[in-house]
Amino acid sequence: MKTLILIGLFVVSALAAPRSGYEELELAKKCDKELCQLPNCRCSSAGIPGGLNAKDVPQLVLLTFDDAVNIANINYYEEIFDGKVNPDGCPIAGTFFVSQEYTDYSSIHSLSSKGHEIALHSITHQTPTGYWRNLSVEGHMKEFADQRVLMSNLAKIPKKSIQGIRLPFLQLSGNNSFEMIKKADLKYDASWPTSKFLWPYTLDYKTTQECPIGPCPTASIPGVWVSPMTYWKDDLDVWCSMVDACVNIPDDVDGLLSFMIRNFESHYLDNRSPFGFYLHAAWFGRNENHFTAYLKFIDYLQKFKDVYLVSLQRALEWVQNPSKLDNLKNSWPNCQPRHKYTCEKHTCEIRKGEEYRYMTICGTEDDCPEKYPWVFPEDP
Repeated sequence: MKTLILIGLFVVSALAAPRSGYEELELAKKCDKELCQLPNCRCSSAGIPGGLNAKDVPQLVLLTFDDAVNIANINYYEEIFDGKVNPDGCPIAGTFFVSQEYTDYSSIHSLSSKGHEIALHSITHQTPTGYWRNLSVEGHMKEFADQRVLMSNLAKIPKKSIQGIRLPFLQLSGNNSFEMIKKADLKYDASWPTSKFLWPYTLDYKTTQECPIGPCPTASIPGVWVSPMTYWKDDLDVWCSMVDACVNIPDDVDGLLSFMIRNFESHYLDNRSPFGFYLHAAWFGRNENHFTAYLKFIDYLQKFKDVYLVSLQRALEWVQNPSKLDNLKNSWPNCQPRHKYTCEKHTCEIRKGEEYRYMTICGTEDDCPEKYPWVFPEDP
């Protein structure tokens, strides 16, 4: 029995240990609510930040989009957000988890200039999923920290404005991606599905979130935030983390709208944990009713005086400094940062293997990458 216990302890320690060359990580312990206090620490919980009542807090809605931004989807995004504002007068905003390949960086600049959040979805987005599951901390640095620099340079947006990641295929790698977030001075991950109505929390202590696409983190990684991806339920009560992955849903506009409202109400009528509408824009092209229903749903949300469609960064700002609806202007005063549109478009021709790729950037020919941005697989 003693031998089995020792083996078990060794396995747990191995799961918490980082790759060679990185500071040793401690195994996360049960959360100490007395020590873990906002704004920089929060235990994983369905409890409303600040101990507030659901009726007194804003329902935060997170509109997120994954993958490349380009001519195939930018018109959808412009129509979704054009002219719409939250109850505080701030424009509604979304979060774009951008992958490098096929991205038009002038469109990234445009989205950022309108107050949307730009986040990271990797340079390569390559298959198979085992690549991400086994990727080291240094491998994640190449995929995400390097992408952050690339995005800032080619889209001409502030590097510090880029704070979050979503892993391709939502495939976690234990502690490694979260250790990368801390090492790269990023802030949060939004890749982790859950059936629980959890509010965002930090990894200072052991999580209460289940692990559907493991391995999940076991170490204490202070200050790194997790924005849980609460599952939707389709019409047969089957869970889906991305809305475009929901199978048993209607085809008609009214049916789709009812499906969206039902999932929204599961948060709004409960603990008002952030409601995420997670999509790949390609879903809009599968059936024209998808986009029509989506626009109707946004219009439906606009009727509420306590519903705010915000970027993930702004949602985390509220979580870190929670306040009642009647005090939002004092405690949550700033809209999502915007900047003047200053992009001068230039198309770069860059060789990738045996073919040429064309990238639209903000800049001149001198700003074009010398080599096509990519990451090569790590050695076994």
